Amino acid sequence: MAEALAEKVCTPCRGGVPPLTAEEAARDLAQVPGWELLDDARLIRRTFRLKNFREALAFVQSVGELAEAEGHHPEICFGWGYATVSLRTKKIKGLHENDFIMAAKIDRLAGEANPHAAQDLPTSA
Repeated sequence: MAEALAEKVCTPCRGGVPPLTAEEAARDLAQVPGWELLDDARLIRRTFRLKNFREALAFVQSVGELAEAEGHHPEICFGWGYATVSLRTKKIKGLHENDFIMAAKIDRLAGEANPHAAQDLPTSA
């Protein structure tokens, strides 16, 4: 199912649409294993494990290029051996299908960049 999401393109969100409900977000979350639903179903987050700082930086750069191409920008925190990506649609203060499209595309990038990147770190990392 994540493959189907990864084939979609983010649509511009200009606000004025309601965010996904908690039930809708949970349904869509099932399509992107490894991501967590947080902040009362207004945010998804995943931490990726990478080999070292250089690999984490390259992964973050790839995510940044994807974000520019899709017009949908995540929050990213990274360091030696990890990158944490958070997604929410700021204009609607919650989740939109675009967030799940980006999650699926980021998962695909992680798998292409490094087979170990798809492994999650504990949330506290």
